[in-house]
Amino acid sequence: MTAASWALQRSIYQTLSNAPALTSLLGGAAIYSKAPQGQALPYITLGQTVTLDWSTGTDDGTEHDLTLHVWTDADSAEKVHEIMDTVKTLLHDRPLSVEDHYLVNLRHEFAEARIDPDGETMHGIVRYRAVTEPLQQAAA
Repeated sequence: MTAASWALQRSIYQTLSNAPALTSLLGGAAIYSKAPQGQALPYITLGQTVTLDWSTGTDDGTEHDLTLHVWTDADSAEKVHEIMDTVKTLLHDRPLSVEDHYLVNLRHEFAEARIDPDGETMHGIVRYRAVTEPLQQAAA
């Protein structure tokens, strides 16, 4: 069985990289775990994922807190917000397919846009909360 956190991250990556509305803003499927050296802006990186046990006395479950980072030029405040809003449209409360797991929910929790300490980059931070259950349990 695929780990829930990895399966969810893959599903999010596939959803974002296959969305024409987002890839047109990014100039392609510029979504990475770690951006290549010298990657042109804008792009998105998949950041920290924290998983917590969300099991009950009878059912297994996992809560996921996921962070996505949006990177644009410092003079692109409008662009970073547009990208974050597009990501929210693609992910918030959407029934993504997660291998070997049932996605109970996926909720937008937090967004922040700020100038990065380098002074040349706008940095958007977006956080989501998801809950998954193993697929066999969800079918029972």
